[in-house]
Amino acid sequence: MAENQQNQKGNQPEQDLNQLLKVRREKLAALQEAGKDPFVITKYDQTHHSDEAKALYEAHEAELLKDRAPFDESGLDEEALRAAKKEYYNETRAIMDAQPIHVSIAGRMMFKRVMGKASFCNIQDLKGNIQVYASKDALGEESYADFKKSDIGDIYGIKGWLFRTMTGEISIHAEEMTLLSKSLQILPEKFHGLTDTDTRYRQRYIDLIMNKESKDVFVKRSVMMREIRNFLAGRDFMEVETPILVANAGGAAARPFETHYNSLDEDVKLRISLELYLKRLIVGGLERVYEIGRVFRNEGLDTRHNPEFTLMELYQAYTDYEGMMELTESMFRYLAEKVCGSTTISYNGTEIDLGKPFARLTMTEAVKQYAGVDFDAVKDDAEAKKLADEKGIEYEDRHKKGDILNLFFEEFCEEHMIQPTFIMDHPIEISPLTKKKPSDPSKVERFELFINGWEMCNAYSELNDPIDQRERFALQDANAAAGDDEAEHTDEDFLNALEIGMPPTGGIGYGLDRLCMLLTDSAAIRDVLLFPTMKSLDK
Repeated sequence: MAENQQNQKGNQPEQDLNQLLKVRREKLAALQEAGKDPFVITKYDQTHHSDEAKALYEAHEAELLKDRAPFDESGLDEEALRAAKKEYYNETRAIMDAQPIHVSIAGRMMFKRVMGKASFCNIQDLKGNIQVYASKDALGEESYADFKKSDIGDIYGIKGWLFRTMTGEISIHAEEMTLLSKSLQILPEKFHGLTDTDTRYRQRYIDLIMNKESKDVFVKRSVMMREIRNFLAGRDFMEVETPILVANAGGAAARPFETHYNSLDEDVKLRISLELYLKRLIVGGLERVYEIGRVFRNEGLDTRHNPEFTLMELYQAYTDYEGMMELTESMFRYLAEKVCGSTTISYNGTEIDLGKPFARLTMTEAVKQYAGVDFDAVKDDAEAKKLADEKGIEYEDRHKKGDILNLFFEEFCEEHMIQPTFIMDHPIEISPLTKKKPSDPSKVERFELFINGWEMCNAYSELNDPIDQRERFALQDANAAAGDDEAEHTDEDFLNALEIGMPPTGGIGYGLDRLCMLLTDSAAIRDVLLFPTMKSLDK
């Protein structure tokens, strides 16, 4: 049974599909029996990617043809025009072929059209794709026969010279074709691509082959990560690594995953934050530190949350949350330029301007503006709860005035924060690791940056008073005892580090997956995670 030359896996009956898979394995066996096993090849001399080859040819063409008059089709009837175009093409081709550019590329064959003694195929590599012209005369009878038996999905090395077809497409005239890997599976049908999201996430390797947009997202993610490091290196930050398995998962309000050390016979947790260890390094005199790492929170999944995600935290001695605002605004602007080419980006059709100064509002001001409630005038917890009842805001008995202020912000304000906005001066009840505002001890020097209605980062003037920190840990312990499984617990070693002495410090945490969503206009966090968390198929 002949396999469709264009692209295969569509709606074939299972029996037909099994036969196609059987044919592929038979082709491999025949190659191996003939001493042409592709899997014994260990390397290939790849001189160019497809886009580099095309750019090289265009530059060479512009130089060689700079004095050649453009084609003039005036005054020609249809038949004469065809003849004149062919003659002009042949003359141009002769000029270019006299000084050929030879390249060696490698990639996956995504299309093949066999036409007797000459054929075309399309090779896809990291940077794009390029057409290849294969002929019996150039390759030899045996090599050309092997090529004709190839399948979509096979990986080839191609050596040849560049030329432009009569239709204008830059192509490679193959002199040598080497099968580097035999594809034993069948790719999805080309024109419909891989559209099932569950399969795209579970089999990301197929998604990357079939969907250029997906590949572009992850290329941009890599650029984003590189440029974050470049930006911070320019500000003298040191990248460090801290433990993933910890006895006390602190630094955030989240439920941790738990595991066990067999060799130590101890239960441990997977980290939910990077904060407490990085602050220990500030105590140790490393004045500017950051870490990019995976953290784990045993919580739900939705379009913006994955239990395993990439967090970056950084800490800078001798600055405060104002310093973190300046750093954040500068870095986001820098990243937009590097990743998107402009400080004005688009997300889901909405234009977001990262080039102008970011807006600033206190949390109290935001709630007053969007909910019509002035929490500075609210006397106590009871009055706050009464207001929540009137507005239909659900809360827990343990919640205090500051907790309810935050609930009001989440309910009435977040959706309005489309353009970059720093929300500052959070209530102390929801900020156990943050310095109090000297002018108002019920609030802390903290901000969150919101863009597109999303929280993009969380920053503090870090609490460095060990006595105050111990008292706040005690309150968190009480919350945990009352059933709050996201509460922090007292960390005695961290308190000991604070007692050694930590300088005034600004600190911040960024969810890098969400930042990548914004910069790549991706609808869901799973679209920017190569291998997102998925429920097992056998469950």
